[in-house]
Amino acid sequence: MRRSAAAGGLFAAGSLVPVSALANQASGEETTQAGRSPAKVAGGKVVQPQRELPVLHKTSVLVVGGGCAGTAAAFSAKRLGVDVTLVERYGYLGGLATGGLVLGIFPLYSRENKQVIWGFAEEMMKKLDVLKYGIIDRHKAPIYPTFDAEVMKYVLADMTLSSGVTAFLDCWGVDAIVDGRGGVRGAVFESKSGRQAILADIVVDCSGDGDIYAAAGAAFEKVKHNIGLISRIGNINEVDMAPTRGSEGLQRQHEHTFVGKVGTGRPSMGRVSDFNGHAGNATPAPHVNWLNMAGPVGDALDVANLTELELKHRLGTWSNVSKLQNKPGNEQVYLTETAPQLGVRLSRLLDGMKKLTYDEIQNGAKFKDVVACSGAYALSPEFQIPYGTLVPSKVENLLAAGRCISAEFKVADITRLIPVCWATGQAAGIAAALCIQDQCKPRNVNVAKLQNLLKQQGAYLG
Repeated sequence: MRRSAAAGGLFAAGSLVPVSALANQASGEETTQAGRSPAKVAGGKVVQPQRELPVLHKTSVLVVGGGCAGTAAAFSAKRLGVDVTLVERYGYLGGLATGGLVLGIFPLYSRENKQVIWGFAEEMMKKLDVLKYGIIDRHKAPIYPTFDAEVMKYVLADMTLSSGVTAFLDCWGVDAIVDGRGGVRGAVFESKSGRQAILADIVVDCSGDGDIYAAAGAAFEKVKHNIGLISRIGNINEVDMAPTRGSEGLQRQHEHTFVGKVGTGRPSMGRVSDFNGHAGNATPAPHVNWLNMAGPVGDALDVANLTELELKHRLGTWSNVSKLQNKPGNEQVYLTETAPQLGVRLSRLLDGMKKLTYDEIQNGAKFKDVVACSGAYALSPEFQIPYGTLVPSKVENLLAAGRCISAEFKVADITRLIPVCWATGQAAGIAAALCIQDQCKPRNVNVAKLQNLLKQQGAYLG
């Protein structure tokens, strides 16, 4: 081995490779990247010249965003035999459920403690059931199930590799591709490979922030909500219901809904807006809790605001752990992890063919085009979600799913949650597949056929 190293060689994959050859490959001295056209300063302005973008891929259905809604959409569409491509900005799938450490699966149940979100959501939970430390508190309504983020990442990676879905990670959707009549024909992405295009017949915007439908010119409402940063702490042997002093009041409502019904004594939620040494909620990993921070109201579309919150939240998280360590018996508690993603709740809400209103969900409205259900949350009962909330009022060849669908703010504060995103994602994915199979626009999808396929995939429609 010493002789080999001295001679300028390395063992790689069982063969001797000269170091000089590796150095030549790594230098990149003669390499330029196609499609690059740098911005220039002209007349005191920064100008980006027009350029042709290389086409990375062509697909029938393009799902932008690999969170809960996006993975549900991609896998559900693929099961109908269409060509599906899934693109995610981070290096893992699951979105806020994994990278955001939002580990609680709520609202899953009705006020009568009946599970009302099934389909893809139940499939995911069953996969977690059989893995060690994958999920706890299954079938214990009104206590919601809690899962492990790393186990979820593993499950989604395995599903992706075995599904036939084409996936691109570390790839950020930054623009829409539209034709001369305004129809969406794909999306533009930025990655280490540069700026590239993916062409598609149907695009499903599961970006969370509605980035693609906004870029395509669809109308939307911009909203602001609390932005927090979730963490996990280790060597902990207690849980607490941390008080919320924020302006939204949702925690108090959630407590009011479930207080007195939790038989195990576990808190129903662990959201905090202060850093006074809170312990948070249990997770599947022994002696590891998660702490769900409410955070202040912020603008999720303002990078300066996001940066400020990110930095301050990390200081606050460290302060919380330090205070927790000062409590007798908690001296060995440590900060296991801070979420790599900020806890953005809402930013853009689509102007869809149908806007779901708070009065409708409070009054138990029924919809002929129902494609998903939500469980009871805070002071609101379970409710149906119509297909029209996933379809832009004007832009063609585009669907939305997840937290950016068409709903009033108080409704969107429920439809943004994990199991509801699974439900709307599954509906959007099947609808996109039907557009390919039946050669129709999203607004012209045969809703009865869509509902039947949803039921075949295990979904509950109320």
